This record gives sequence, C-alpha cells and structure tokens, in this order.
Amino acid sequence: MQGKTTAKPTEKMGITALYCRLSRDDGTEGDSNSIANQKKLLAKYAKEHGFTNTRFYVDDGYTGTNFNRPDFQRMLADMDMGYISTVIVKDSSRFGRNYLEVGQYTDYYFPENNIRFIAINDCIDSENGEDELAPFRNVMNEMMARDISRKVRSAHKIRGNAGEPLSQPPYGYMKAPDNKKRWIIDTEAAEVVRRVYRLCIEGKGNETIARMLQEDKVLVPMAYWQSKGLPRGGKKTQADPYKWCKTTIAKMLSQQEYCCDIINFKSTSKSFRNKTRVENPKENWAIFKDVHEPIIDRDTWEQVQKLVEKTKRRPPKDKNQKKSIFTSFLYCGDCGHKLWFNFNQKNPSIRFFSCSNYKGMRGTCENTHYIREDALEQIVLMELRMLADFLESAEEAFAELLEKKTNKDMHRERTAAEGALATARARSQKLLGLFEKLYEDNVEGKVTDEWFMRLSQKYENEQEELKRQTLELKEKLDSIDRMQTAKDDFLKAIRKFMEMRTLTPVILRELIEKIEVFPVEGTGKDRTQRVIIHYRFVGTLDIPGIIHRPPYILDSRKGVAIEYLSNAV
Repeated sequence: MQGKTTAKPTEKMGITALYCRLSRDDGTEGDSNSIANQKKLLAKYAKEHGFTNTRFYVDDGYTGTNFNRPDFQRMLADMDMGYISTVIVKDSSRFGRNYLEVGQYTDYYFPENNIRFIAINDCIDSENGEDELAPFRNVMNEMMARDISRKVRSAHKIRGNAGEPLSQPPYGYMKAPDNKKRWIIDTEAAEVVRRVYRLCIEGKGNETIARMLQEDKVLVPMAYWQSKGLPRGGKKTQADPYKWCKTTIAKMLSQQEYCCDIINFKSTSKSFRNKTRVENPKENWAIFKDVHEPIIDRDTWEQVQKLVEKTKRRPPKDKNQKKSIFTSFLYCGDCGHKLWFNFNQKNPSIRFFSCSNYKGMRGTCENTHYIREDALEQIVLMELRMLADFLESAEEAFAELLEKKTNKDMHRERTAAEGALATARARSQKLLGLFEKLYEDNVEGKVTDEWFMRLSQKYENEQEELKRQTLELKEKLDSIDRMQTAKDDFLKAIRKFMEMRTLTPVILRELIEKIEVFPVEGTGKDRTQRVIIHYRFVGTLDIPGIIHRPPYILDSRKGVAIEYLSNAV
C-alpha cells in the first residue's frame, strides 16, 4: 500500500527535483521500481501537491551504494548553485543505499542549504520535522543492497562456472542477434585481428603494427564500436580515431578468446560498495575451450605467445634501471606533453627523457626534447642550492620576493575571478526571474506553448553554461585562498632541503610543480638547452644576480658539450 505525506505547497520558486534511480540489480524487486513508474508517481505527486517548475534527474543502471552517478552529480551541482528548493524521491532507497552518506545529505546538507526532502512511500517530509525511523530505514536499505549484491554475485558465479561469457566480446567478435550469450565473428574487425597476428609473426613490433594501422586509417576499437552503434564502456572520445596504441596491440595479441575460448572471472570488484574492478589471480579463472568459432587458430596463438614472451622487456635488474624520481615532473616546453623516461638498452647507465608527442613516435612535436637524467639532477640541485643560499644569506629579501610574486599574481587573479563570478551570479538570478515570468505568461495564455518551450530551452542552456562557469570560478578562488599559506609551506620545504642538501621524491613533490624542457640549440661546443623550473604555489622565480649562478655543462660525447640555461638567463 502506498504511503502518503502531508505536503505543504512550497513558496520558494526554485526547481523541484524529481529524482529517479534504478540499478541493474534492482530487477529482483519487480516492475514497481522501473524508471517509467517512478516518473509517473513523482509527476503525479508533484502536481497534486502544488509543486511547479519540476525537473527530472534520472540515473538508470546505477547502484545506490555510492553517489558517483551522472544525474545525481548534476542535481548536486544545481543544489550547490541554489537552483533547487525541493527534492522528491519515491522512497529513500531510490536516493541511496549507503546509510552513512544518505544521512549526511538528509541530516546536514539539505537543512544547511534550505532544501526540502520528500520520500513519498516512506512518509518522509523534512517540513514536518525529523523522522526518528529514518536512520534505521537507511541501515535496512544498505542491508538490502548487501543482500542483493550477494545474490547477484552468486548468480554471476553460477553462470560463469557454466561457461556463459560474463564479459563483453572482444574486438573481432559480437553478440549473436538470436542469442546474446553466444559470440559470433565480426567479419570486418576480425580481419584486422588476423592482420595484427600475421604482422607479429612476420617480426613486426607492437609500435610498428600500431603505426601501420594508423597509416591505413583503421579505426581503433572504441571508434569502430561507436561507428557501428555498439555500446561499450571506456573513454568515448579521442583526438585521432585512427591512432592505435601499442598497449592495445599487446592486449590483442594476448587474448586467448581469439582461439575460441571463454575466460571468466578475470577481474572482480572489492565489495558491494566499491565497484572498482581489480585483477583476479589466474588460478581463480574459469576457462572453457572451443566454445565459439576461432578468429586465430590455436597453433598460431601459441606461436605468438612465444614470440611475445621473447620480446618482452624484462623488469629492472639493477639500480641503473629503477624508476626516475623526475618521472611525471617533466613537460615539453613546446607542445606541453609529458616527457617519457627511457634508458639506453646497450648502456643502461644512460638514462634520459624525451617528448612523448615526438613526431618520430606518431606525434606532432618537431623535436625529441632529449635530456639526460644525470644532467637534470645537477640542474635541479644547483637551482635549489641557490634558493637555499639566497634564503640563508638574505631571508628578508627572499620573503619579500615571494610576497611580491604571490601577492601580485593573486591580487590580479582574485580581482578578475571575483568580477566574473559576480557577473555570472547576477545573470543567473536574472534568468530565474525571466523563467518565472515566462512560466506565468504561459499559464495566463500570454505566451504560446511553442514559444514557452523555445525560450525555456534557451534559458536552461544559458543557465547550464553559467553554472559551469561559476563552479570553475569558485574553484579558482578556492585555490587562490590556499595560496595565502603557500609562502610559509614553500619556506619550510626549502629549509628542509637546506638540512639534507640532497634530492628526494618528497623534496621534489613539496617544492616543484613541473619542469619544462626545451630543445637543444646551437652546434658543437656552443650548444645550449633551456630548462624552466616551476615551483609549487609561486611558479617561476628569478634569483637576484647577487647569488652566483655557475653554468652547468654536460660533456655528452667527445667534442660535444651542452650548457643548460635556467629561466633567468
């Protein structure tokens, strides 16, 4: 029997959010929770109780155990902006099944933001005061989610152990139209798979194969599925739909499914709350052979596995091959892409970085931006030691430099951001007034339904853009506020370096934001390379000329030297 709440018509003119949610697991609860039925119930309730300016927020296929749902996040953003005055759901389980997070919203967030919350079937209306049973009901909702998860996992395990494929078919296969549990060959994609295996046997490396497919304008798997209208998870957009990655080739060459096998339980989720997939040990896999038609015969697949094993790069065996502490700090000074860490295969002691977007690796950058790790270490050490010497010999001048640097930048950015934010908020409020007047004119017959729909859509689109701008500006102002204390943190980090006088990952993280590397210029002994260090919170710093700045010169090979220039040169 459906419960009723005694609702008082809202006097606030904000949006009444009608929130619907249904997860794939909720199918066990019957049709009453379908999105269509939830919408029908919420719309009927809103109309009967005088709620106007309603808007649906719908998450179809999302679990209630966490709140990282697209339309919930959209609704939350609208609530943060002050657009929403009331939230109505069918029952509290539709809102969420994590009792701690549900309580955070109903007990703290909604009251603090003056938002009315109504759960129809649970007889909850925040206008009527607190509901003493709500915490217990939230706990029961979470226990139900746990029970549903257990049942789904059990059914999942039964199907998987019976040989039914639990994952989407890999590139080269598709689901049979008459039986979704059976895979059939996708002729067009399968031909690409066969070509990849053929090229591997011919001795081509993964990078070479990827380049050949790109040159021949072969769509990458995600772009191919999109072109065929096939729904698949993963990143939906990329700049170049033909740019194959060597890791995609490597994965394709390792998939046993291509020789007619089904492999279940390759991955698992941590818990019913955390749906993140993690790898399952191979001993827990369930392998069923000769289930569907093969794209690659088993002999060819096994031959490729031997070739792949031979060409695999071995894990580091000595200290020269360990990960560099500068990894993730270096960026190309021209194109802005990250620099990748490498080491010379013949002489592992030579460790270096180069641009990940270099045109020689199918990118667009004209230069490798090559820099040796040992040279980079000396440059950074030299710059940090000069900073430490400056702080030690002229602490007041150093503090004044930081103050001038940060205050100048912060004042300019804060003034611009505050002005833009005030403009966006004023326009947002004006749009709300325009929409209210438009709604009243439509009710009174002064504006036709066609014009109402057209103008309301225009206002809504502008409101969405203003909301995006406002959130960005608020985040910018928050970061500026955090910079107020940055000077003290920066000074503490330099003093820590003064004590150690050595580079460590912790020192780098506390002092440096990024390092830009530019290409080598000049020839012979006149070769130079510019390196710019961007410090955390304060950006680039020009150290006064009173501090001696010795040049750092690397004899890269006989007769060839490179002098490294800092930002101040």
